Amino acid sequence: MAALICGSLAYDTVMVYPGRFRDHILPDKIHLLNVSFVVPTLRRNFGGCAGNIAYNLRLLGTGGHAMGTVGHDFGPYREWMARNGMSLRYVQEMPGEYTAQAYITTDLDANQLTAFHPGAMTHSWRLQVPADGGISIGVLAPDGREGMIAHAEQFARAGIRFIFDPGQAMTLFDGPELSAFMEQATWVTVNDYEATLLQERTGLSTAELAARVEAYVVTQGAAGSVVHAGGRRVEIPAVRAAAVVDPTGCGDAYRAGLVYGLARGIDWETTGRVASLAGAIKIATVGTQNHTFTLDEFEDRFNETFGYRLD
Repeated sequence: MAALICGSLAYDTVMVYPGRFRDHILPDKIHLLNVSFVVPTLRRNFGGCAGNIAYNLRLLGTGGHAMGTVGHDFGPYREWMARNGMSLRYVQEMPGEYTAQAYITTDLDANQLTAFHPGAMTHSWRLQVPADGGISIGVLAPDGREGMIAHAEQFARAGIRFIFDPGQAMTLFDGPELSAFMEQATWVTVNDYEATLLQERTGLSTAELAARVEAYVVTQGAAGSVVHAGGRRVEIPAVRAAAVVDPTGCGDAYRAGLVYGLARGIDWETTGRVASLAGAIKIATVGTQNHTFTLDEFEDRFNETFGYRLD
């Protein structure tokens, strides 16, 4: 039994601006925005939400498949996945398309500006969630709009419990559509900004959103995260990172931690801490899939951080 992560597989071009966006973006001129940033640091990484979550699941010793559509330029990424023991079973190439591309600029406060070209990702609706019993848990991560709608329906029809993680795709859907996703999903996870947007679009309060699913998880960056589950509010502390180097992909590492805990039936207090630690390890490394650890190393650090061992 394994996890299926439906979402993007993308190349991330990451640029670091050695200043702060706020010093150059004037609030009263936002309607006339025309700003240029000189970025002396540029890197191209393997990314996309499905790829990132699958990579972290492999590190955590949890079986998982990324499912997504890619372009004719996917070769180097394909080799990376194969070399790192990541499943390619549900990855399909779309001839004539580019693999999705994200262009991300980060400032000294870890704020990010992102431009995203979906490319082959717009064909994700062509893929089918397998209903043969081999998938035990799903993740619906940011992907092509039609693909997300189709895969949510397929997860529900196959009886596969899944996490709805709208992320950057939140703006593709209106209130009724987001409400429909929540009716189909078992768990929902968003960051604090997305939580506000979700409330505005659905017209539902935090309590009302939480009542629709088994758990509603809201991450809050350095302030930790909150799990609303079973009428309880579970506060999850942030883990102090060895260094704050690159926030790109931290949310995906966190979500892999959620899958780890859910797949093992672990309580929310521990599941949230696994997720928090996974995110802290990622943020100390440049790129979304360049950090590494063994499961034993992770368990030792978990014990050092929280004072008890993972069972």
